[in-house]
Amino acid sequence: MDANGKPLIQLEGVTKVFYTDEVETHALSGIQMEVRQGEYVSIAGPSGCGKSTLLSILGLLDTPTAGSYTLNGQPVANLNMAERARIRNREIGFIFQSFNLIGDLTVFENVELPLTYRGMKAAERKARAGEALEKVGMAHRAKHLPSQLSGGQQQRVAVARALVGSPLILLADEPTGNLDSRNGEAVMELLRELHEQGSTICMVTHDQRFTRHANRNIHLFDGQVVDESMETATA
Repeated sequence: MDANGKPLIQLEGVTKVFYTDEVETHALSGIQMEVRQGEYVSIAGPSGCGKSTLLSILGLLDTPTAGSYTLNGQPVANLNMAERARIRNREIGFIFQSFNLIGDLTVFENVELPLTYRGMKAAERKARAGEALEKVGMAHRAKHLPSQLSGGQQQRVAVARALVGSPLILLADEPTGNLDSRNGEAVMELLRELHEQGSTICMVTHDQRFTRHANRNIHLFDGQVVDESMETATA
């Protein structure tokens, strides 16, 4: 946990409205939320409740219509596009439902790519990418292409790519959504292990089975937080 008790993520009254053909769609309404260092938080709710919109705002991929967002003590409202991109590269690790691996790059190259954007020296990139692949049990597949892997293996590689830059927080958007139940459970177990090793995780899921892995559950409905609960123990 954060020694000084300050939240890593803090949302105050965050609202998101989409305007299409003179129709207002209120995706989020007055969200109050904190995530502290070392926490594992799940955001659950039915399809269309605003989960992915909320995660996009947390990941600096979108901006709120109203309200404030503070990340690691820094208000993000006035950041320009370049500053947002830099923070996404260095402080946020993304795990997507559809893996989002680049098909013509090897597993190793996919994991190494975020570090290339930092201008990191090759030797350090290779050491970090190798370590991340070891952590998710995929080092033996480093030279393979994504198309040569199962869905579960591709998601493990995607987790390694999210981890490689030592981000402040991992944001997982339906990380088991494209996996069968066995591979889904394996990926959830991997996230649980990463949390035990110190990773801060914020996960969106519509599957109530997976919320038990988190130590705090936030429930969204129609763009609002309707319930929040702590997990006393995980199975």
